[in-house]
Amino acid sequence: MLLARVLSSEARERLSRIALVKPEKARSVEDLLIRSAQMGQITEKVSEERLIALLEQINEQTQKAPKVTIQRRRSVLDDDD
Repeated sequence: MLLARVLSSEARERLSRIALVKPEKARSVEDLLIRSAQMGQITEKVSEERLIALLEQINEQTQKAPKVTIQRRRSVLDDDD
């Protein structure tokens, strides 16, 4: 209900499409928007462009660097010396 007042119709549509693919990300964005609205930080409806900027900001913060682990096979003939 609160999200309907805070988001423009285009932003709501985008957030619902994101929720289909990544529900946990959509939920975190919804929680962030609700908290911001309750604290009075959002004074006007959030446009789709502003939602995209918010999503990009969240992606930068949560993006993990890929970790590569190389496991080499040891030959039976190799010495441990």
